[in-house]
Amino acid sequence: MRITRKNITFWFCALTIILTLISCDRLFPSGDVVERVSDGDTMKVRESNGNEFTVRFACIDAPEVPHNSKEMQSKRKSDINQFKWGAKAQTRLQALVKKSGDRVNLTVTDTDRYGRKVAEVRLRDGTFVQEILVREGLAKVYRPYLNKCPSKDIVQQAEAEAQSNRRGVWSDAKFTNPWEYRSLNK
Repeated sequence: MRITRKNITFWFCALTIILTLISCDRLFPSGDVVERVSDGDTMKVRESNGNEFTVRFACIDAPEVPHNSKEMQSKRKSDINQFKWGAKAQTRLQALVKKSGDRVNLTVTDTDRYGRKVAEVRLRDGTFVQEILVREGLAKVYRPYLNKCPSKDIVQQAEAEAQSNRRGVWSDAKFTNPWEYRSLNK
């Protein structure tokens, strides 16, 4: 086989195109950038245009994390238990976001009373974050707002599976639901 300048040019161009397509996602990443994971169901996000906002996860409620030094130093068993699960949920969410290159795709369903965008959150590969957290027992379905949750069947099925398999908070008889914990600690 004779190697010609034409063959070399062809293969060089082909290789360049293939490498460009492979790295295209790195050159033109999709999704919103996660600036900070606040807890297991809230994060700060920056859009491609530079706008930053807080996202509260639709459909679910994750255990609380301590918000101030008094809470961090609390010796109350209910606080310790809640914050232990809250830290696990936050750590898991951080790992999911990192796996997705700190980028997520949002389906905004509402704005809450604090001005946060309420959204279903998916990783770049389509993984539904709320489903993962609920399936692993690191969050519970928040039923009062399920009517604003397009994927309510998915999270309810994930919760039923977590409960029947006693995963995460479902394995802890002393766990207090996050919405109950917040109302008791106002």
